Amino acid sequence: MNKEYYMKEALKEANKAFDKEEVPIGAIIVKDDKIVARAHNLKEELQDATAHAEVLVIRQAAKKLGGWRLNGCTLYVTVEPCPMCAGALVQSRVDALVYGATDPKGGAAGTLFNLVDSNLLNHRLEVEHGILEDQCRQIMRSFFKRLR
Repeated sequence: MNKEYYMKEALKEANKAFDKEEVPIGAIIVKDDKIVARAHNLKEELQDATAHAEVLVIRQAAKKLGGWRLNGCTLYVTVEPCPMCAGALVQSRVDALVYGATDPKGGAAGTLFNLVDSNLLNHRLEVEHGILEDQCRQIMRSFFKRLR
């Protein structure tokens, strides 16, 4: 499979969040060319500030794979992770991060901060961004336009 295919799968998760009136961010984790976990934001539904798509998908993958170390995994997410999620990626030892749209107000994978590629931390991720960027950005714009 290619990166666009996996990002489309993350966008499917973002659409689920959109339909639930959650901030439309979706994430999947891939290992050995197979999707092992998928999630979307559930902060409102769960009334949990940590229920970001990335945190939820990391938890699912760890449970499915039988351990918290997610070596050999790539996380695809529609929007650049925030500091909490970037920290969770480092802590879970995910190998690579692929995201669609940058987050100029809170991005911690290269935009405002770069927690996932800091030589100050004990693990660094490979990062690629801009995959289906326009589609990832558009769902966010549509969501916030609908709120106003």
